[in-house]
Amino acid sequence: MSQPPREPARVIGTRRRRRPTKSGTVLSHELIVATAIRLLGQHGTEALSVRRLGAALGADPSSLYRYFRNADDLVLAVADELIRRSLADFEPSADWRASLRDIGHRIHATYLAHPQAAALSASRVTRRPNEVRAVETGLGVLLSAGFPPREAARHYHSFIDLSLGYAVLDAAAFALPHPSAEADQRAWHATYARLPADRYPNITACADALAETMTRSAYPAALELLLDGIAARLPR
Repeated sequence: MSQPPREPARVIGTRRRRRPTKSGTVLSHELIVATAIRLLGQHGTEALSVRRLGAALGADPSSLYRYFRNADDLVLAVADELIRRSLADFEPSADWRASLRDIGHRIHATYLAHPQAAALSASRVTRRPNEVRAVETGLGVLLSAGFPPREAARHYHSFIDLSLGYAVLDAAAFALPHPSAEADQRAWHATYARLPADRYPNITACADALAETMTRSAYPAALELLLDGIAARLPR
């Protein structure tokens, strides 16, 4: 999705199509982003093209440039929408650990629900309202726990990168074709559990535990380890 010649940069959301398209659809920033996320889920990253989006919306492809300057602009909007969905109805509790745990699991669940969109956008800094609200909320949780600003920022960085990293890793596994995913799951029983003990004593000793743990997400356990580490650094 590339910018057409002589198309000036525009502030997102400042222009709206007032007339319906040929299919009767009234375009909006929100509708285009929702359609992009849906197409990513159906067709992967190649769905983010003017032609395919225009066809899905029943609109002239060039009309999308009234809402997004280029493909990167749309990717950032998709990233910000995933953040919005993650934090919908979130309210921090008096327990800072419970609040961060809730945010983390919300992010993880949302990104797993949209694995292609997550893989495309999770590494981006959107600079948009939903991300700003998420950063403000996360820092507020840590500041209210008693951390000074420098420590709060450092712990927030660790927390959000851990959460997004696992979200993307698990989303990528979730998006695998069924035969590939099944083969990966089966490997811990069919391959690792059958390795010769004399050559691989450590794997043999842990074979049953590996088969049990490697077939599910490590994020909940990793999050608790991180929260334990953060708690150990609380000012006394």
